[in-house]
Amino acid sequence: MSRRIARETVMQVFYQMEIQKSFDSQIAQNFVDGVIVDEKDRQYVDDIVKFFLQNKSIIDGNISHNLKDWDIDRISKVDLSILRVAATEILFKEDIPEKVSINEAVELAKRYGSDDSPAFINGVLDALSKTKG
Repeated sequence: MSRRIARETVMQVFYQMEIQKSFDSQIAQNFVDGVIVDEKDRQYVDDIVKFFLQNKSIIDGNISHNLKDWDIDRISKVDLSILRVAATEILFKEDIPEKVSINEAVELAKRYGSDDSPAFINGVLDALSKTKG
């Protein structure tokens, strides 16, 4: 498995959590158990989910802070899930370059989001990377 597929898996986990309105590690565990086989990728997924669950308010706060004339509750669940993956990386994974996180999020948006998603996600994450804290 590649890191790109691992990111996609985390995005799907976050989407599942958002749909169920339950931010619980058991949801992630159940979803990931049948998907991830490579130990390195499994560790990445577990780390991102753990950082997100422990810091959801910080991550969502950073996303909200960088929305222009937009409310986090109005973002599509897919876009929000993609933003959460990248924001978690940007804020908590120093070993991943911010540009890589942003680029990978834009690629996920091209695949799963609407026509406007890639530009929207790029703008929010670019602003977040400049104002993180």
